[in-house]
Amino acid sequence: MGALHVGSVKDAGYNEAQHAGLAKLMANVSGIKLLEAENIPEGPDAERVMEDMIRQGAKLIFPQSFGYQDFALNVAKKYPDVKFEHPAGYKSADNFGTYWASSHDLSYLLGVAAGKETKTNKLGFVAGFPIPQILATVNAFHEGARSVNPNVTTHAVFNGSWVDPGKEATATNALADEGVDVVTMVVDSPITVVQTAEKRGIHSIGYHYSGVSQFAPKGWISGVTFEWGDMFTQFANDTIAGTWKSQSLLPGLGSGTVKLADWGKSVPQDVKDQVATEQNAFLAGTRHVFQGPVYDQQGKLRIKSDEITTPAAEGNFINTDDWLAQGVIGQTK
Repeated sequence: MGALHVGSVKDAGYNEAQHAGLAKLMANVSGIKLLEAENIPEGPDAERVMEDMIRQGAKLIFPQSFGYQDFALNVAKKYPDVKFEHPAGYKSADNFGTYWASSHDLSYLLGVAAGKETKTNKLGFVAGFPIPQILATVNAFHEGARSVNPNVTTHAVFNGSWVDPGKEATATNALADEGVDVVTMVVDSPITVVQTAEKRGIHSIGYHYSGVSQFAPKGWISGVTFEWGDMFTQFANDTIAGTWKSQSLLPGLGSGTVKLADWGKSVPQDVKDQVATEQNAFLAGTRHVFQGPVYDQQGKLRIKSDEITTPAAEGNFINTDDWLAQGVIGQTK
């Protein structure tokens, strides 16, 4: 089995969460050898790395970054007997499946926590790129915050990179200077953002991996954490049994694949209780992330008052979102 990572598996974020899933797979299934490569750029060299793994006997390849998609498909065409599982991709082949987990309801719930915790009514969001998936995440977080605090604003900063500690520190400091007292992010490694927030004495909310909480012992609220081990174990068992098939998997709340990280020590009980109540409403189907009326920054009605998003419609909405909600301060281009 082979796996490629775009960064370090000690990033307390995206890559470490994927690596932890592989480690659980290895613990669950005996007799597997894992060939793992870190810091592989999203370029043609990724094909060389994958082909080298296949020459060493790999029958299941995890190209674990979005930008590997086309390069992995090229290799998949050359080796039809090898199975590929790609994260968050939108292309497929007979031997090329995709997986991810829907976290927007959790972003909404964390927005609820942020909306109750803020004293300045200013929240911050640091992200790599204003692509539809990320814009929907910002909007989900903001709508959750506004559901409990209508006066809140969310200040969104897009760095143009998934990993750039310098830009991430600058963005977090700039947000703190503007009065933001709760900051979250979607970048590969959340370490810099939560560390900088801790130094500035403001709260932080993580994404990808719960282990990042160690870098913010005072200001940590919670976060989105992905636990891929059970899903990866199924991929391996299916490959061994000859029952693997190409699928596009997107489990959500209640699946165990994506969940709230542990609460920080300073989070009040009433915040935990409010989030628990909202989470139960999501699980019961009485609460939806994008439920009208929702307006964009220019005041245009984007989701009508009688409109709610079903899981199927929500997926399409998330993949085409090109706007930011009213009350979000930031640019989409």
